[in-house]
Amino acid sequence: MQLYQALITLDGWTFLAQICNLMIQLVIFKKLLLNPVKKVIAERKAKADSQIADAEKLRTEAEAMKAEYEQNLQNARTEANQIVAAAQKTAAARSEELLGEARAQAAALKQKAEADIAQERKKAVNEAKDEIGGMAMELSLIHISEPTRHLRI
Repeated sequence: MQLYQALITLDGWTFLAQICNLMIQLVIFKKLLLNPVKKVIAERKAKADSQIADAEKLRTEAEAMKAEYEQNLQNARTEANQIVAAAQKTAAARSEELLGEARAQAAALKQKAEADIAQERKKAVNEAKDEIGGMAMELSLIHISEPTRHLRI
């Protein structure tokens, strides 16, 4: 038991030496281990903060690029719709123009056909008049040259 009592007893100089030993170990621990660990942790924290700031900056840039892309896409759609509308308008105007030209050509052809018919009618009437005139001349010549012939009958 006495052996155990020696372990439990408190000696002042030993206790003081142990406290000094503990303080020396804490100073050595702080100088050699704690400060470099704090420095590494601070560097890692700074690096992480930097990476988080870079990521936030990139996210902001990506959002800006997305907004610009969506705006460009909307502008392109609007422009495409305008081009389609202009093309439809142009096509409608061109079709009206072509229909107008076709109607004008049809009217011109009809007018020409009517003029040709009128000319052919005049020509036929003139030919008929010429024939009738020639027949009348022949009849009158026959009548003049043979007046006695009619009397005999």
